[in-house]
Amino acid sequence: MKKYLIILLAAVSFAVSCNSTKEVEEVPLPMFWTWLEDLPGVDMEATFATMHEAGIDGVMLHAVTEEDYKRDIEIAKKYGITVYAWLWTLNPPRQDRPRMLEEQPELFDVNRNGQSLADYKAYVSSYKFMCPVLPEVKENLVQRTKWLCEIDGIDGVCLDYCRLVDVVLPISLSYNYNITQDGEVFPQWDFGYHPAMLEEFQKEFGYDPREQEDPSRDAKWQQFRCDKITECANLMAETIRSYGKVVTASPFATPKVASFMVAQDWGKWDLDIVFPMLYTAFYTQEAGFAYDGTIENNRDKNPETILGVGLDTELGDNPELIFKKMDNAFKAGAQAVSLYTIAGLNTPELRARFKAYADSLRTVRAENGGKVPYEKVETVDMNPFNHTDIIANVERSMQRLAAGEPIHEFSVNGMVPDDPSKVYPALDLGEYELVKDGDRVKKYRVTDKASNKTFDVIFIVYGEVISGWDVRLAE
Repeated sequence: MKKYLIILLAAVSFAVSCNSTKEVEEVPLPMFWTWLEDLPGVDMEATFATMHEAGIDGVMLHAVTEEDYKRDIEIAKKYGITVYAWLWTLNPPRQDRPRMLEEQPELFDVNRNGQSLADYKAYVSSYKFMCPVLPEVKENLVQRTKWLCEIDGIDGVCLDYCRLVDVVLPISLSYNYNITQDGEVFPQWDFGYHPAMLEEFQKEFGYDPREQEDPSRDAKWQQFRCDKITECANLMAETIRSYGKVVTASPFATPKVASFMVAQDWGKWDLDIVFPMLYTAFYTQEAGFAYDGTIENNRDKNPETILGVGLDTELGDNPELIFKKMDNAFKAGAQAVSLYTIAGLNTPELRARFKAYADSLRTVRAENGGKVPYEKVETVDMNPFNHTDIIANVERSMQRLAAGEPIHEFSVNGMVPDDPSKVYPALDLGEYELVKDGDRVKKYRVTDKASNKTFDVIFIVYGEVISGWDVRLAE
């Protein structure tokens, strides 16, 4: 615990003493959060007790009925935990989907091939996103938002799934579906082509985006889809605020990554606090992603929005890395953290360390006028070879592949867990040769003279962060 706290306090001390401009926000809200579903068989009393043990003071809760919410809120308040409702928006909650698919199939989105999510599976059967321009969809969003806001004890609402289907997946996760995207957009996963969406676009711009050679590179069409998602987010935000509640959201990793992947230009959303999901296990598998992503988020967020960070604790990463990830996020400007999920803090020892960390940050915040100071940085280093942890993972993967071991499998994050105690022969690498220099992907080729194997190394570079990598035996 001490080494992580020393790193953080050193960063805070530097920020306070530095003469350069610092930007901080007032944070009168809980600082350490988690997402939680009230599912059959879950002992909510024990779950809230575990949160309290770990120092969690806020929860974004998804439950099915008003009675469920009221029961959970009563338990949460006993442990001093603030409750926001976790609202599934354009992808309706699972209890509503079957009825809506049967009664209103015309509400669901359509891909570039003309296939509707009413009867087409995009990656997983739970992806049933609705078309954001339809009046019936907007009315559905408003009514579900009002229902939550009228439940006594809910202090805010967290918007989730306010987006389109992933036009591309994080690179490691694509192995779960036996597909290769490498940042390229294919029509079966390119959504937003509902007839109502196309009609509205054509009225405004005078052409059909499907006429373009590659619609995914049509800036007007991409921004139009983002703007329609933004309209839905801000409509719900206006509704939530009319009840005197706090508005938050859990969008994709950064505004630029999210705009490309799922049409979330969330820097334009009218939020009080935001928890972008910088899930390292899906992206770079190293803690530095939390720093790079927070730099972009701090720069590109709505200036009226407090910046938090969503971090993964149970998606394939070593839970110990949560402390490094939190250090990185706070160092770059985050003011709050939400975990996916508390189940990742799976031992009393880990929860005790987390609580000590959380308490120390709350002290720092209190001693600095209700905010965690940080040194403002504008840009991320986009040279992958300067990211030592990424390159270490890349080269470890080369060693595993050279030994005939797989590095991918169908798993929660598409990766075969590494055994850090295993020793492999040393690599003898030649020069990395750049063989593809694109705006979404950079691909290098390198030969290991020790094993006489050649590897292709792919870095995902859309947005302004390195958001993934892969290693393959060269074809």
